[in-house]
Amino acid sequence: MRVRVKLFAVAKELAGSDTLTIDVLDGASVADLRKAVAAKLPALGQILPHALWAVDTAYADDDTLITQQSDVALIPPVSGG
Repeated sequence: MRVRVKLFAVAKELAGSDTLTIDVLDGASVADLRKAVAAKLPALGQILPHALWAVDTAYADDDTLITQQSDVALIPPVSGG
């Protein structure tokens, strides 16, 4: 299935876009999506271990299942001073 992931802040900058379309198997979880994102766009690899995910407006853990209709967002860690 094809999943559209919204990107914010540094993730958006690293990807050069505010969205990323990823193909994953039906029944995929956030953990599966995380691996697919890392494989498709290695530049995001440095932030993925620390990023939060949201699925359908709620924070999601690695076990959260996604569908093609899911509203998915990758929220990178925030830093600053």
